[in-house]
Amino acid sequence: MDMRWKPSVTVAAVIERDGRFLLVEEETSEGLRLNNPAGHLDPGESPAEGCAREALEETAHVFEPTELVGVYLSRMQRASTGEDFTYLRFAFCGRLGERQAGRALDTGIVRTLWMTPEEVRASRDRHRSPLVVRCMEDYLAGRRHPLSFVTTDPSVYAA
Repeated sequence: MDMRWKPSVTVAAVIERDGRFLLVEEETSEGLRLNNPAGHLDPGESPAEGCAREALEETAHVFEPTELVGVYLSRMQRASTGEDFTYLRFAFCGRLGERQAGRALDTGIVRTLWMTPEEVRASRDRHRSPLVVRCMEDYLAGRRHPLSFVTTDPSVYAA
């Protein structure tokens, strides 16, 4: 029986403030890893809405996506199990709001960190994905696209 290939759609926030980038340290099956605030797109939301939700869940900060940094396709194999995954990532930059007092970080998120580009580059062996650096480098190179670059059909919101 043939199985249809379906990459996992993820959303990521590339958040920079004063020359530092906000990353999360999270527990994974491969140990503690660094990542952009990111996660899977949920049913009934646009990629920008999913990015705002994931950033809030993982950092306790309100995040408003204002531009698309890029769309990325990547593949990885989990060393512990050999499982093969393909991800389609939508990465956004935008405005970071205040931290919501008393809000807990999402399950598996150990802490948030502000890192310089040099620190992010130097910690590649701890990244959850090679896209952590790639998204930062694209952001630093000025790659930006309007949010209208990604269209969400109204059918996504239908009951």
